Amino acid sequence: MKTFLRTGNLAVRLLRLFSGLFAYGFAIALMVHGNIGLAPWDVLTQGVSRTTGLSFGWCVILTSVAVLLLWIPLRQKPGFGTLVNVALIGVFADLGLAVLPSPGELGWQIVMFLSGMVLLAFATALYVGARLGPGPRDGLMTGLVRRTAKPVWMIRSGIEISVVLLGFLLGGTVGAGTVVFALGIGPITQIAFRCLLVDLSAPEPSAQPVISTTTTPSAVLPGETA
Repeated sequence: MKTFLRTGNLAVRLLRLFSGLFAYGFAIALMVHGNIGLAPWDVLTQGVSRTTGLSFGWCVILTSVAVLLLWIPLRQKPGFGTLVNVALIGVFADLGLAVLPSPGELGWQIVMFLSGMVLLAFATALYVGARLGPGPRDGLMTGLVRRTAKPVWMIRSGIEISVVLLGFLLGGTVGAGTVVFALGIGPITQIAFRCLLVDLSAPEPSAQPVISTTTTPSAVLPGETA
């Protein structure tokens, strides 16, 4: 299993990318159906929409472009995965919203929201680990991790908290789920990266299979020790 997760085979990397994006879209749908608060980036998007009068969809595009501009000082470069991320996550989210039920009881709403949050963290680790280019927001996270040498949980939590505060000031809706997501997604993402052996400090893999003769107990992230 570890050999599979670490392989540089292009077919496996594409599988990781598309399965991660598919899971990410369904994770968004789970949290939306949970209906106990928007995720921080959605709070920001809604705030921008209410401030500018533009549609939610257009504000998603504008926010993504703005985040990509922040990649420049971080020396991040978009890849195939970045473009596919922009094109497909919305499609998979719409599919999830169409097939998943909307719970009527608060207990099931909480379960659905938390399940979506955990799934989103592991989906992020899947497609970021494919090393074909992260999504705009995750590229901001990985770029800051590399430049600051801080752990993933600290960077991710810092971004989410900053985003939700800005979105709230612009008029976005904040609920209990928003707070839980902002505080919890960083540590869960850290765990997901370790479970799926994603090492952000490792060199970019080649398109050819990589065979290792040693066994690594876990992934080492920047700012951590093995």
